[in-house]
Parts: sequence; structure tokens; C-alpha cells
Amino acid sequence: MKAVLFDLDNTLYSPDRELFSLIDVRINRYMTDVVAIPVAEVDEMRRRYWLQYGATLQGLIRHYGVDPEDYLEFVHDIDVHSRLCRDPLLRTALEGVTLRKAVFTNGSDGHARRVLEILGLSGLFEQIFDIRVASYLPKPQAAPYRKVLERLGLEGAHCIMVEDSVENLRTAKELGMGTVLVGPGDPPPFVDVQVATAAEVPQALSHWLG
Repeated sequence: MKAVLFDLDNTLYSPDRELFSLIDVRINRYMTDVVAIPVAEVDEMRRRYWLQYGATLQGLIRHYGVDPEDYLEFVHDIDVHSRLCRDPLLRTALEGVTLRKAVFTNGSDGHARRVLEILGLSGLFEQIFDIRVASYLPKPQAAPYRKVLERLGLEGAHCIMVEDSVENLRTAKELGMGTVLVGPGDPPPFVDVQVATAAEVPQALSHWLG
């Protein structure tokens, strides 16, 4: 193995922090205030877009012609400091990972950098691959994974994906990656290792590195 790809939200920090709930509120506001979608239709529309495309943004691009950059700026305009703080234990753990490390997120680069800075993880990752890497196509679609591998100059078999989303790990495994699930629950067969938090990733890597 040569590289570890880390998801960002609810992976590098606990979902108990409920940071993504702030983004959810902004997504709903964008749909009602900017796109003028009736409030009563928002929840069902978001569920449908999530199932069809993997993210609300892709549905809004296809069906409403929204400007993706305007959307990303709006929905990530949240108070990250209100939910997150420095995580020295995680930084120490990730500093011990000698493989190449990158962030691979469905969020924006700006959001990722703010989160990493507040967690105290700035400078640990060689690259951040955000929703723009494959023209706003999100995980779990295969296209962004292939673009990330192309940019890294690696085959899937040389990478490990660390994620809180089972569906995102399914695609990673289909492309030959090792898979680490962060969080509770019964892992499906395509998950190689399960850990409680991202700070346990160094131990998880012994599955491949011995």
C-alpha cells in the first residue's frame, strides 16, 4: 500500500459533533431561498437526489441549473468553531502514518481546510480532493475515485479508503482499494477493517502492512 485516502465529515471527527447538521440547514435554505423550491418539497427532493446522484448538489445542477460554486459557498458558510476543536490525539495518530495521506471529500476545499485547521490537522495531507475533482460528481459515483487515483498516479490496489459511509466504501472496494469503516454497526463483507474513530487508523493499517 502507498496511500491512505480520508473522508472528512463524520470521519475525521465524530458525528456526535453534529457539524453536518449545520450544513443540512444551509442546504435547505439554499433550496428554498435561492432556488425557490417550496418548503414542503425539500425533504423528499433531497432524499431522491441523494439516491439518484449521491448528493443534493448534483440534482440541483441537473434539474435547476444552479451555479455549483454559489451553492458550495452558501452551504459551507457555517460556524465550524461552534462544533469542533483541536484533536491532539488524532494528529499524533496520523503523524504516525508513513503512507501518503490525502483528504477525499464531497464537500468543498475551503470547508475541508477550515475543518482541518480547527482539528489541528493542517499540513498532514499532501492534497485535498473535493467535490470539484470530477466536475461536481460526488462519491459514491466511481468517476471522482478514478480522478483521485489519476491525480495521485496510483492504482486502486495501492490505496486504502477511510470512510464513515458504507456506500462510499463499496465503490472503493470495487476499484480495488482497501477499506476502513469508521463508526459503529455491522460492516458488510467489502469492509476490510472497522474502527471506532479515525485515531485508530494506524492500528487498522496493520491489516495490510503487518
